[in-house]
Amino acid sequence: MTSTENTDSNADSLLAGSRFVRACLRKPVDRTPVWFLRQAGRYMQEYREVRKHHTLVEICKQPQLAAEVTITAAEKLGVDAAIIFADLLLPLEPMGLDFEFQAGEGPVVHRPVRTAEDVRALRTDRTSDLEYVSIAIQKVAGHFRDRLGIIGFCGAPYTLASYMIEGGGSRNYIETKKLMYQNPPAWNLLLDKIVIVLTEYCRQQVQAGADVIQIFDSWVGSLSLADYRDYAFAVSKRLVRAVQEMGVPVIYFGVDTAGLLGTMAETGADVIGLDWRQPLHEGWAAVGHTRAVQGNLDPITLFAPVEILETRVKEILRSAAGRPGHIFNLGHGIVPGTPVENVQAVAKMVRDFKWESVNA
Repeated sequence: MTSTENTDSNADSLLAGSRFVRACLRKPVDRTPVWFLRQAGRYMQEYREVRKHHTLVEICKQPQLAAEVTITAAEKLGVDAAIIFADLLLPLEPMGLDFEFQAGEGPVVHRPVRTAEDVRALRTDRTSDLEYVSIAIQKVAGHFRDRLGIIGFCGAPYTLASYMIEGGGSRNYIETKKLMYQNPPAWNLLLDKIVIVLTEYCRQQVQAGADVIQIFDSWVGSLSLADYRDYAFAVSKRLVRAVQEMGVPVIYFGVDTAGLLGTMAETGADVIGLDWRQPLHEGWAAVGHTRAVQGNLDPITLFAPVEILETRVKEILRSAAGRPGHIFNLGHGIVPGTPVENVQAVAKMVRDFKWESVNA
């Protein structure tokens, strides 16, 4: 190989992979990648049109529809990654737990898991029933090819266990913690079963074309640091490592987790998601700069005037200080009623941000 060919090869290698995936791996990028949690949702008219004819679960289970709403949102917003339209609770059904979304109440699990017998009855051999998600990912990956990163996802073991036990949303997680504290063997068996299902579920998504898997630990902020270490950390680490062995980076995200970030990083996840409750540089310091971070605009800021939005966006980008491994996102999902034009404006602000303006 000539020196010119070698230089070209090095340049190709330097630029290999999507901007989003490169940032997950803390590799150099030309600009900060941006995408949004819950970027396909009820705030978007195109999605509301689909929902007039289909329930959320129906959209999830029809790959053409799931792919359509995923693609439409990513293209309309001008983001660097598309996260497949699905729901955290989908794995509950093949495990033997029926659920539904009730108006104004969110998800409801009709027969919550409360005893060791309930845990033993859960199945782990029907993950193939979730194939509709991987088919949707194939369609999205085929559409975008290498233009955008494709994100698959699942709930974290603690969060899914909590849904199973509480039967829906909760403020205090009393039933979850009762099982956790009072019956450790049943708790550990429940987590083991969840990880078996989630590992295979993520494998299906990666084989279908997911570039990255995001693990949502939405409710982990309900735990003290001691309880997170004793009852949730090991199984979270096990899932993170199992997914990484499939050859893709992992984003690990939770809400209200400022006190847990350092330990969450010990799972080995490539990226730690930050909510909006602390400045990005403080969250990153807690995680450690050997990890990438994702975040962390307060989603309700999207209702603010553009001038305030621009100030907040630039504060976050300047806080990242041009360090490799920052993915711009919200600190949680877009909420219904959010002005679409403001979401588009934020994406453009991130795309247009110049590194030389960091100290401006």
